[in-house]
Amino acid sequence: MANGFLVPDGNAVLREDIPAIVELIERTARWVHPDTFKALPVWAPHTARGRPLYDASWTRRYTNTRKATGVTADKFEGNVAALNALLAALDVALPRPKNWTVCHIWGYDDPSFAQRSSVVQDPRFFSCVANMVWLPTSLKGFTDTVPEIKAMLRVCSYHLYGWACEHESVRAQADQVRTGWIPTDYPASWPSPDRPGVLPPGTAPFTARIKREIERRKEKMRSDLANADYLHYPKTEVEAVLDFWKVQLG
Repeated sequence: MANGFLVPDGNAVLREDIPAIVELIERTARWVHPDTFKALPVWAPHTARGRPLYDASWTRRYTNTRKATGVTADKFEGNVAALNALLAALDVALPRPKNWTVCHIWGYDDPSFAQRSSVVQDPRFFSCVANMVWLPTSLKGFTDTVPEIKAMLRVCSYHLYGWACEHESVRAQADQVRTGWIPTDYPASWPSPDRPGVLPPGTAPFTARIKREIERRKEKMRSDLANADYLHYPKTEVEAVLDFWKVQLG
């Protein structure tokens, strides 16, 4: 004990328990239906993590004043728009259940969270419904910080939606995923090259309500793009995001 109490890396301690953790994720995760993704890949092309927040008319920037200090600061997008997009794409019934959290499949690759994720700061991928899965909040730490589990989610998303993230920062793993590589302990109930078309447990149906919500969102995008009075609306960027996903609004 001369050098103190020796404690190994936390992920190393859990590595032998990955199969048990994956079984929990396999059983509880909620996935958007692939037909929903095909109908509308990206649900909030106007924003991403860290973007300024504006009012409905895109003229006034939202701020927040701390009661303790009286200091007023600008407000920025956290994960709210992505969560709202995911819940709409899943058609989650009200009242909204507690203790569930949105997880970006292609998001953080830094277990210490010391670096910002350039993927979720990109509006092409922030509200992409193939880039999100809904998990019990207590499990989200595993999907954010354990590389083996993160890789399994990315493989599942690829075989479920036919998509792997095109962002330059994750190119190496995206290329690996596209080869058909399957990680050790990958769930038998998830889609793979040998099980094309399989839907993971917890996949939401593609319902008439979701179709109506997609049309509502497309109409909102059309309206926003046509509104010349929206001073801060990122029209050029929204058009580029929709073009990237080949979304037709007409």
